[in-house]
Amino acid sequence: MVPKCGGQVEQVEEVEQVEQVEEVEQVEEVQQVEEVEEVEDVEQGEQKLKMIKTEKILHLRSCRGRKLRVVREHYLRERVPCYSGACQAGCAHADGKLLPADLTHYVVPDVGVVLDYLEILELRELQGVVFTQTACQALQHSKGRRQYNRLRNLLKDPRHDCVLFANEFQEYSYCPREKGESQDTWQSRCVYSAAVWFYNHLAGLMDIVMITEDQEAVTRYSSLNSGVYVISVRDYLQNFWPELRAAHELHASVCQALQEKEGEVRERQYAEHLPPEVLEAGIKSGRYVQGTLNVSKHRAQTEASIMTEGFSNKSTDSWCVLVHGDKHRNRAVHGDVVAVELLPKSEWRGKVTALSEGQGAEPSGEDGERKPLPTGRVVGVLQRNWRDFVVTFPPRDGTQPQSRNSQRILAVPWDHRIPKIRISTQQADALQDHRVVVRIDSWESSSLYPNGHSVRVLGRSGELETEVQTILVENCIHAPPFSDAQLRELPVNSPENPWTVDPAQVAQRRDLRESHLVFSIDPQGCEDVDDTLSVRHLAGGTLLELGVHIADVTHFVSEGSLSDLEARSRATTYYLADRRYDMLPAVLSADLCSLLGGVDRYAMSVMWELDARTLAVSRVWYGRTVVRSSYQLHYELAQALLDGDEAAVPELVRLGSEEQEAKRAELVQALETLTHVSRHLRAQRDRGGALELEGLEVRAQLDEEKNITALVPRQPLEVHETVAECMIYANHWVARKIQETFPHQALLRHHPPPRQEFFLQLVDSARARGFTIDTRTNKALADSLDRAADPQDPLVNRLLRMMTTQAMSEALYCSTGAQSLDQFYHYGLALDRYTHFTSPIRRYADVVVHRLLAAAMATKRGVASGKALAGNKGLEETAQHINKKNRAAKRAQKLSTELFQCLYFKERDPQTDRRCVADAVIYSIRDDGVLAFVPEYGVKGPVHLKNREGLVVSVGPDGGCEWQSGSVRRQPDRISTTSGGGTCTFRLFDHVTEVVRLAEEAQERAARRPKLSREEREFSQSKTPNLYSLLEEVRELALTDPDMIPQVCASTA
Repeated sequence: MVPKCGGQVEQVEEVEQVEQVEEVEQVEEVQQVEEVEEVEDVEQGEQKLKMIKTEKILHLRSCRGRKLRVVREHYLRERVPCYSGACQAGCAHADGKLLPADLTHYVVPDVGVVLDYLEILELRELQGVVFTQTACQALQHSKGRRQYNRLRNLLKDPRHDCVLFANEFQEYSYCPREKGESQDTWQSRCVYSAAVWFYNHLAGLMDIVMITEDQEAVTRYSSLNSGVYVISVRDYLQNFWPELRAAHELHASVCQALQEKEGEVRERQYAEHLPPEVLEAGIKSGRYVQGTLNVSKHRAQTEASIMTEGFSNKSTDSWCVLVHGDKHRNRAVHGDVVAVELLPKSEWRGKVTALSEGQGAEPSGEDGERKPLPTGRVVGVLQRNWRDFVVTFPPRDGTQPQSRNSQRILAVPWDHRIPKIRISTQQADALQDHRVVVRIDSWESSSLYPNGHSVRVLGRSGELETEVQTILVENCIHAPPFSDAQLRELPVNSPENPWTVDPAQVAQRRDLRESHLVFSIDPQGCEDVDDTLSVRHLAGGTLLELGVHIADVTHFVSEGSLSDLEARSRATTYYLADRRYDMLPAVLSADLCSLLGGVDRYAMSVMWELDARTLAVSRVWYGRTVVRSSYQLHYELAQALLDGDEAAVPELVRLGSEEQEAKRAELVQALETLTHVSRHLRAQRDRGGALELEGLEVRAQLDEEKNITALVPRQPLEVHETVAECMIYANHWVARKIQETFPHQALLRHHPPPRQEFFLQLVDSARARGFTIDTRTNKALADSLDRAADPQDPLVNRLLRMMTTQAMSEALYCSTGAQSLDQFYHYGLALDRYTHFTSPIRRYADVVVHRLLAAAMATKRGVASGKALAGNKGLEETAQHINKKNRAAKRAQKLSTELFQCLYFKERDPQTDRRCVADAVIYSIRDDGVLAFVPEYGVKGPVHLKNREGLVVSVGPDGGCEWQSGSVRRQPDRISTTSGGGTCTFRLFDHVTEVVRLAEEAQERAARRPKLSREEREFSQSKTPNLYSLLEEVRELALTDPDMIPQVCASTA
């Protein structure tokens, strides 16, 4: 038996016999050594290898005092791969990566460095890093599975020059632990022995540098062997990487954090977390509930909940368990997977529905106090969600005495759901009002706040570039420039060396360049043209041929290449309001893969033969093609051509009038035929229950200097639906093809039906307007939404469709082997199978699907498809990764739009600028106000009818508003304020005039801040209003509602 070790080495057998399983602590270790011989087959033939068997006998004592005896067999061998390109000994390296042979040295970090400074070793600039098995196992034991998997992923990633050396299975580098030797000393000796072995194995051709923070190890080993250097991390960075500023700053920050951690001794502030085995047993028995902690965006200090499928309470909120208060949250942060113990029912609480905490309307009728929900407390954290957090160091009062604590700052996270993080830094003054990336190191039960260290500075808060980078970091988006190694894999297309199609490829593909009128329809200025269309009559007009032709990205991006790994890592192109971060390098995304007009390109095509009268499918063809797009249209131009408007087609401008007219008529005919087909396809889906949903789509219009000049809502055109229907049709047919060919390893996109309780707001709001919404099926829902139209106010139906969108579950990628057949259904599109095939330039899921389709075509022809496809488990992991990245991309795009909306209103005076005054519609009633939608700007936000001082809005005869003493009374479909000026009632779907405010409202809130807490005084944190605090207050307002953008305040009714 020769199992893998560390994912790379296959030369060890380990057998463990444990007489009794209990929580144990190690007491003594005894080793016995004997020689055995074993015969092993290798590629060159049979080779007899001498292996050493060491038998470790460990005497352990359980927590109850009982003695245990553990025996481990441990095999050593002489030939262990070094994974170095400089190897002269002929090591049998697998297909994995090799360390470059042209480096000046290799670096071997010891256990302490791997435990504390792994993030420095993750920098791509550091090359030739050799991780030892000793350090890897210590990391797994000390830091847990999350950090261990982080190191494993680093070792697997070919973009990082690092390898794992199985030093504990190499005969000459293995070091038995001596009796009485401390673990730290033994581990340092093991790592040094591995460094010496490496130097000797490479025949002295490569210097080896062992880095350690153990000064005793430096003294003991630094002069033992020439060519093997033992130095500290600081000395290594200063001597070998003096210009690598990021590494130096990170090292200083981690050192500071470690020093502060050593000196901390405080009384306990939180309950200790239960051991993992106790949590696991409690979850299995039902005593504890497992779920992901979701902290409320607008009540982050007091309200959180966990989502769980296993809780059996039959109320409509049975999936939600509340966690009220910071103490009950017990050091868990937003996104952590936690175990929760339910409190007695007498301590259950309800959700707060007021816009402002502590404010509420007087209950009336059936809408009294909220029904208590299951409430619990966190007893343990199963998986941490610690990531890179963006924080700001607020200004410190100049009157504070200078002391050691003056360099310890309570940094305020950008995401208010994250607690303040205690940072130790020597740059406290210099970093005031700056955005800084930090990482949490620990959160002990004796600390009110987690401890962390700074990683890098993004810039001054409020500056556009800083805010954009903040959005990327907060959403775990890492999109650096593509490396030279990645670009070297790709073809070149330049005036000196133009790219042309390969005749051999043309011979293997269907050539459509002369036979088909191919054209694209995209947003204006689009560079990454994924898809083109064609339509023509066949067989004397009795048949129609519809074609969807998609960029053949997989021709240029081979599976497992550096470009493929980077594309998989990003998973999608990230679109922000003023920029985009491509999934693929520009030579592909904007050139060789992009189906631009007038140039030859490779494509993957799906072509249907349809009956010209009934549009029934008689034949479908999948295959690789060569296309030349004749027209590169944008949506507005295509719609103008369909409408018969005068519109110039750039490709026809230089032609003669007669030829221009003929080609224009040909193009218009193709567009009209395409529109006819797409209407039929849409009608088919409508009959099956397809939903027409509504979203918030607004575009920030920028000038040449990236300043926002206008907010432009998306104008729906029929041509949008025409193109979308063709893409949906192609995606559906490709999904059928790959699922039928690979029933257990095809990538689909499924959309589960929403929970019925999510429709409550939609149903109640529609009832208030006199409409009935049937949510039993997607067909019933679609029909009732069509009927819920007010001819006097089209915004009513739009708002109801927006509520429907909010109620929808998330569409997700999945492997067919991980879901039952009925789970393949797409609820929103009303299709039995669906996938993504049509955008491989910007979605990695489509790249996977292209490979599956190519393999399906090869299977049909009876030929080998090349590299083996991923199995169900690997495909499901890829699907989950893409789902996670897609969520991040959507959040980043939304936040970017919000940022530019804030910038648009930032310098505008709401009292004088008419652009700050707009019509709005009330779409939800809350305890102390309403939520309103501003169609002109695509903005949703709260309108407060009661302020923090208890005053309510009073509307005067002229429509003006002022704050007066009074009360607020809420009903299901309306809310009323009563004051000395009379009673004013606001109903669902009422139109009101809104004033969009930002800085003024933030300034007012900043002036009302509470006094400094004890912790804030201790860490010299000031609360003086400043630019940073104003921007933070603006953002806090934006968190009041999940879909809120700028703050909307009440003015006139």
